[in-house]
Amino acid sequence: MKNLYIQIEINPELYLKNPDSSDLGRKIITHSIELINEMGFEIFTFKKLGLLIKSPESSIYRYFDSKHTLLLYLTSWYWTWTEYQLVFATSNVSNPRERLKKSIDILTKPVLVDNSVSYVNEVLLSKIIFTESLKTYHTVNVDKENKKGCFRAYKNVVQRVSDTVLEINPKFEYPHMLISTVIEGAHQQKYFAEHLPSLTDTSKEDAITCFYTELVFNFLK
Repeated sequence: MKNLYIQIEINPELYLKNPDSSDLGRKIITHSIELINEMGFEIFTFKKLGLLIKSPESSIYRYFDSKHTLLLYLTSWYWTWTEYQLVFATSNVSNPRERLKKSIDILTKPVLVDNSVSYVNEVLLSKIIFTESLKTYHTVNVDKENKKGCFRAYKNVVQRVSDTVLEINPKFEYPHMLISTVIEGAHQQKYFAEHLPSLTDTSKEDAITCFYTELVFNFLK
């Protein structure tokens, strides 16, 4: 997607004021990604973010009512961007097996810098996704937030790839389970590779992608 500038549309339920509508809003997104990646979500606060961007903490609350909502926004942004990548990579591929393989590549390989949205570092954001995104839905309010569409972007990605699975094998009973397992498993394996390497097998660069590609296609035989 190099040199293709895109507009990421995020569910309005995830912000009070669209951060993409102002320089301050974009600065909030840029530096929140950097700060969460650096210190972790638990320690991250709007006060610390305000000090970093030299803006009152109250100005951040004009965009997001809590740091949880900000994390929901970042997660939704990532999955919306991922769906753009899936569409771009597979739209002209007629063979569903090849489309599925390309999709697994996108879902499991390391994220590269994308210049289509200049104020978001997708590499750092991807690290947040596989270390912190579980915290968006492992909460007491998950059902309420789900009804508001807070997880729609993630579900759209799973649905898109699941549809390709069913093109290959219309009788396969577990397409959503399979694809969500690939996504969550790949995130966990990336985390293990960085922090707990004895729990994984990543001796070669593309080991995670190879593993999940083989797993998926073996299931669909």
